[in-house]
Amino acid sequence: MAKPDDRSNNPERIENAIGHTLQNMDEARDFEKAHSEELSADDKQQIDQKNQRREESIDSLRSELKDEVAHQQNRE
Repeated sequence: MAKPDDRSNNPERIENAIGHTLQNMDEARDFEKAHSEELSADDKQQIDQKNQRREESIDSLRSELKDEVAHQQNRE
């Protein structure tokens, strides 16, 4: 028998994912600033591209968070 779908902690998990992603972005920027003279142009570009993907991920997560909050409010 399948388990019932428990979405009760989804908003919290999504918020945690957003927070960790933002932290990773900050750490990447700090690393790039601290080591800018040692990094090649390709390394810098890779860091920038990774942060761009992180920004896109955060946008998606925020949209998903809105959906989850709306779903929970509708169930109450």
